[in-house]
Amino acid sequence: MIQLTRLNNQTFTLNALYIEQIQAFPDTTITLTNGKKLVVKESEDDVAVKVQSFYQQVGLTSIQIKGQWNTQEGEKK
Repeated sequence: MIQLTRLNNQTFTLNALYIEQIQAFPDTTITLTNGKKLVVKESEDDVAVKVQSFYQQVGLTSIQIKGQWNTQEGEKK
């Protein structure tokens, strides 16, 4: 789960498994797998980092971002 902020400053928690895409229009818009759209204050990059971190926490990926170990290839990027 990731914590995000709506444009009215209300925070909420989203199950990142349901995210289909993230876009900036310029506001960051998250489209869920059911077609629902959410607009949040966080940048597109910030949301992507939160999603990646969540995936690592639940064991869905072992690939680290920017200079971290890539355990699938066994080498440092």
